[in-house]
Amino acid sequence: MLGPVEGVLADKLGPRRMVLFGFLILGAGFILFSLIQNAPAFYLTYLLIAVGAGLGGFIPIMAAVNNWFVRRRSTAIAIAQTGTNVGGLLVPALAWGIATHGWRATAVGLGIFVLALAIPVSRAIRNRPEEYGQRPDGLPATVATTQAPLQITRPAADFTLGQAIRTPAFWYITASHGFSALVSTTMAVHVIPFFTDVGLSLELAGTVVATYTAVGIAFQLVGGFLGDRVSKRVGICLFTAIQASALLVAALAQNAYLAFLFAVLYGIGFGGRNPLLIAIRGDYFGRKAFATILGASMLPMNILMIAGPLATGYLFDSLGSYTVPFIGMAALNIVGAALILLARRPTPAPTVGKRAAGAAP
Repeated sequence: MLGPVEGVLADKLGPRRMVLFGFLILGAGFILFSLIQNAPAFYLTYLLIAVGAGLGGFIPIMAAVNNWFVRRRSTAIAIAQTGTNVGGLLVPALAWGIATHGWRATAVGLGIFVLALAIPVSRAIRNRPEEYGQRPDGLPATVATTQAPLQITRPAADFTLGQAIRTPAFWYITASHGFSALVSTTMAVHVIPFFTDVGLSLELAGTVVATYTAVGIAFQLVGGFLGDRVSKRVGICLFTAIQASALLVAALAQNAYLAFLFAVLYGIGFGGRNPLLIAIRGDYFGRKAFATILGASMLPMNILMIAGPLATGYLFDSLGSYTVPFIGMAALNIVGAALILLARRPTPAPTVGKRAAGAAP
């Protein structure tokens, strides 16, 4: 729900300050978390941790990358997003710390670690190239950008939030992203119960998750590479359709072979679409208000991401099966794949307050 606030702050304060403030809040949140004695304190400190992670995480980092890269924007975003995957790989170390030293000591250790990183990590962030006498892609201000062989053929105009939300492209991208991201949160909650229900062991179900995570990391980089060389709309459509096919396989999966086919298809789909759905916003809406525009689109997206696991759980409790919700999510992904093809590059209104012009071909 803080996405719009995070976006505005990232554009006003710059990613560097946002990362610093976010890390300070996150570190303090972990230390306070270690001291809790009751449920209200648990929820309050957990909220503080979430706020810190949001302020210093996804939106400001994506804004910084978008500011610095144009010709290789998709590749740069894909590489930056691998940090989330690396963090996931450290969960076993977190589990070891809790088992060995207890959750309170582990929380304190995390808090101190994050606070120690706050200044060096934030100082490594560079808000935008113009502050250093450069242009995007690291070029000197006097050097023209070489176009070929990459996909960007002209610089994006800088949209305001008001201009962006008046374009059909903003809503097509938001809907497509929301329908595909809904699947991610739903599968994170339900994939293990689903596969254990159909007869897989807990260890084998965990291996399925590890498989689609590994495939997703690889195809995130593949998607970023392709997004700089072919139409991002086509790439998003293709990867979203592959994700939909994975859900159809899951709906029919009754053995390990189909489970691992699901894992491969799902990893290809969600991994490949991730960087493209961020990069296309930079291509279409420019750099000046990128974080504000991204943050505004996160609000309806996150509502879908919250609703997905709840609706899936309700349908399972009512029907005794995951087949219907999985097929329903596949259908939503197909809708999202179709909508993204309608998201043509928009042009900003010539004057503030005038309705944005129609999409360019």
